[in-house]
Amino acid sequence: MASTLLKRTSFSAMKSVVGGFQIGAQSRAYAAAAVGTDLVSAAPNVSLQKARTWDDGVSSNFAATPLKDIFKGKKVVIFGLPGAFTGVCSAQHVPSYKNQIDKFKAKGVDSVICVAANDPYVMNGWANSLEAKEAIEFYGDFDGSFHKSLELDKDLSGALLGHRSQRWSAYVVDGKVKTLNVEEVPSDFKVSGGDVILGQI
Repeated sequence: MASTLLKRTSFSAMKSVVGGFQIGAQSRAYAAAAVGTDLVSAAPNVSLQKARTWDDGVSSNFAATPLKDIFKGKKVVIFGLPGAFTGVCSAQHVPSYKNQIDKFKAKGVDSVICVAANDPYVMNGWANSLEAKEAIEFYGDFDGSFHKSLELDKDLSGALLGHRSQRWSAYVVDGKVKTLNVEEVPSDFKVSGGDVILGQI
């Protein structure tokens, strides 16, 4: 069972299902990040790339957003997922936040953020297809450095996805993690959805 109290643990071989594919994978149900972790300090020199068109990327000189600009002085709900345009991510994970954005705002949340190990252009196209950009801020972690820094990365090569993110969610206040939920396997959608974290704020 996934837990909000996260710690390092050893890898164990197991089977998982991602986007309809059964794959042999190494499972890590826990992460280095934990309640109390300062994300800005835990991922130094890491930036995320806000979802945008290619033309916007060129005009901004491919600028990225430092973590301190995303988290410091703010109340943020952030959720990570294996990838844009994949099954559970599109059908359940993003909608669980999009459809309840007013409830998050009523609890004083400044922003709800979705991050995945994709480039910002794919994230932009996906966000538009889900009609979710008005409610959720989408960011790319194009090289996976954010997730690797927090040990929230996952090798999903068996599903032809390569190195991606685990499925997770967190409530972050002024950069510090107040609640962190990580699914046992990326195909699960038990603890990282909007309903769960709404009850934890």
